[in-house]
Amino acid sequence: MAARKSVVLVTVDCLRADHCGFMGYRRPTTHFLDALATESFVFPTAIVAGAPTYYSFPGILASRYPLALGREVLGLAVQEKNLASALKEDGYTTAFFGGGNPYLSARFGYDFGFDTFCDFLEGDLTPLPDSNSHSSSPIGWAGNLNRALKGVSHKIPGVGAVYDELYFQYCQRWAVSAPKSLDALRRFPAADVIVDRAQTWLASVGEQPFFLWLHFMDPHSPYYPKEEALKILGADGLTASRACYVNESWNRSDIGSRRLRRYRDDVVAMYDAGICWVDAQLARLTECLRGLNLWENCIFALTADHGEEFLEHEGRYHAPALAEELIHVPLLLRVPGAAKRVVSSNPFSLLHLAPTLLAAADSPVPADFQGQSYWPHIRQGTTWSEPAIAECVAGCKNPFRPEHRRGSRLLAIRDARYKLLLNFDTHAEHFFDLEADPGECSPLPDQVAKAERRRLLESALAHLRRSAQARNPEAYLRTRLREIGLHLANSIPQTRTHAAALADSSRIG
Repeated sequence: MAARKSVVLVTVDCLRADHCGFMGYRRPTTHFLDALATESFVFPTAIVAGAPTYYSFPGILASRYPLALGREVLGLAVQEKNLASALKEDGYTTAFFGGGNPYLSARFGYDFGFDTFCDFLEGDLTPLPDSNSHSSSPIGWAGNLNRALKGVSHKIPGVGAVYDELYFQYCQRWAVSAPKSLDALRRFPAADVIVDRAQTWLASVGEQPFFLWLHFMDPHSPYYPKEEALKILGADGLTASRACYVNESWNRSDIGSRRLRRYRDDVVAMYDAGICWVDAQLARLTECLRGLNLWENCIFALTADHGEEFLEHEGRYHAPALAEELIHVPLLLRVPGAAKRVVSSNPFSLLHLAPTLLAAADSPVPADFQGQSYWPHIRQGTTWSEPAIAECVAGCKNPFRPEHRRGSRLLAIRDARYKLLLNFDTHAEHFFDLEADPGECSPLPDQVAKAERRRLLESALAHLRRSAQARNPEAYLRTRLREIGLHLANSIPQTRTHAAALADSSRIG
């Protein structure tokens, strides 16, 4: 058993491929990972199966397209085969330590297959905010007066914008006390907290092969990095007060991208500092593995669930969309004993990550997986030609509300050079030459590259047909029963006993 390779999977929320040093980024965000990349397989074009988190992780962990079971299913289905359950069945001890992302919780099936599951949520399953709000809304007579002034001002041309600006400045500068530190503002446990917990667990595994999944939230908004990370990047002039003001300004919906751009540099600096802190803690994790004599027999993979937008397409954060800054993520794979080779520049869908990791560990790949192992290609340095496909539901910014999941499908089909974007609501079709237009600014006219466009359209049609044929009504029903039971248990106290029974019934074979 001791000779079997263990597996460490690291996922970093919101990590763009082009903000990693080993992917060409100039700012020193990934000093440790850059060094590790010299002995690892680095994938130039890793593409997520969906974005954001709730559309990405079914592909990463369970090798399934996010909409394959229907858009009503969020997360993993009840007892769905995944990387953890496959390794557990093969004799591995398994653990997850995640940074408080409510979409990666037992509620959505991600605990299946784990002996230890620590999501740091402590019962808080509220949707992730885009920003940490420190605005103060008056109550009582002051609140009533404020609402009246707001209503009146917005009926007078030009006055509403002035009122919004004055009220925003009031909330930020006078209504609340100045924050004492970045640590006090942070919404999620920092990477050092996650690594501390993982190290304690690693010390207990002995010689048994293990699977360890770590998910870090440090680059996620609101952007409140560790002060030590800001110092590493030379951005320690960003005080807690300035960071709070910039985050709140960046989150405003009442100003346009032109004004937002004045905050972009500070936002990116804080985002990069979050990446830098993850990198520093991964170095510490590796030293722990070395000290326990586990590193030399350990497969290590690092990737992300999606990227982050900084006004490239006039957007912020990571609302459901399929632009390159959201679906192109880093992927680094270290396999002990495997000679490093150049990895194909053709897109590698993260749908294939779980079966590839299992094959590299000489562990069986579940037949239920929709992806396939690319380990022979990677090990031998050969190429592949299949396009990568990503999908999500447009407008689903709050999947905790089921009605948000019923929007239209967005679909992206990407090969080494071309990318096709389809919106099934507007019937819009955008075709890009990423070699000539990497920023996806100018869709190609219909008469250009007809053969390539047709090939990607045919791939889209084949994907939709496979999705319809692979639909699993039983898995869908069990998962919906689980969700309904949990919803009732949380919303109506007197129905908790019956709701718990309903949720449990979803697990009965």
